[in-house]
Amino acid sequence: MNIKDTIDRIPGGLMLTPLLLGALCKTFAPDAPAYFKGFTQGIMTGVVPILAVWFFCMGASIKLSSTGTVLRKSGTIVVTKFVTAWIITMIASLFLPPEGIQTGIFAGLSVLAIVCAMDMTNGGLYASLMQSYGTKEEAGAFVLTSIESGPLMSMIILGSSGVAHFEPQIFIGAVLPFIVGFALGNLDPKLRALFAPGSVLMIPFFAFALGNTIDLSTLLSPLAGLGIVLALAVIVLTGIPLILADKYIGGGNGTAGLAASSTAGAAAANPLAIAAVAPQFAPAVGSATILVAICIIVTSIVVPIITGLWYRKFGGNVAENQRDGEDFSAGGLRPAD
Repeated sequence: MNIKDTIDRIPGGLMLTPLLLGALCKTFAPDAPAYFKGFTQGIMTGVVPILAVWFFCMGASIKLSSTGTVLRKSGTIVVTKFVTAWIITMIASLFLPPEGIQTGIFAGLSVLAIVCAMDMTNGGLYASLMQSYGTKEEAGAFVLTSIESGPLMSMIILGSSGVAHFEPQIFIGAVLPFIVGFALGNLDPKLRALFAPGSVLMIPFFAFALGNTIDLSTLLSPLAGLGIVLALAVIVLTGIPLILADKYIGGGNGTAGLAASSTAGAAAANPLAIAAVAPQFAPAVGSATILVAICIIVTSIVVPIITGLWYRKFGGNVAENQRDGEDFSAGGLRPAD
């Protein structure tokens, strides 16, 4: 059975497939963790410790020694996405309470959902698109997008914009696994090779545990339509600055910027991770997780389409993308969604 190939054909499938399985368990067998107990309960409810291991491995997988062109492209994308998400979060915080909107047509929308949907780029989707529409350097520009992975950037945005206040020790505790992994991975290439596979390996496990916090019956609410609107907002509000930055700073034609205007599959885990250290967001976690999951699906479908259209109209003469089997990810891995 070609289960892995089938999962790979689903946009963000490595994250979304186990997430859906976990959500099915939560919806139709909500008492299963307490019934089975032991290791089964742990794997169904242990999203925070699983995320901690993933965050450590993600840090270990990042290698910053790269060509100047790749670093310029990466830096342009990461900084532009971060600044754009920060500005949007600042504006949203003027109108939305920490717990989110509870009634009306926008019920479920929160600052937590917005920042988690906006600030993470789907590195795997980006690299795949650049293999078709960009140069080798542009395809390799996802190296720094790994820094966006996990709740780190979302927490920085929330803290610096005044939306949330994180005690120093809490913030350090949240980012310490990433920093330790990053340090070890860059001090010893063998340690990077040892831990880097975990940045991909752990995704289905924390996705399944995360799914066990989602009741699918909530999809019958207006959240589905709201999620689609939020996804389109992600593409437009981050895509335009990314296109301009790619053209005028990164030296591209805008294609790479548009290809980065997506929501990463791992972003669905951020609302719960942030609420674990900022309890004021706890009431918004359920709806935020669903909204971000919808954004992952929609942007994974729409971004490749509009990127292809943009390239055909504005791409011009792009250097032939001869990969020759070269892999830009640390430890020989493809980038995580």
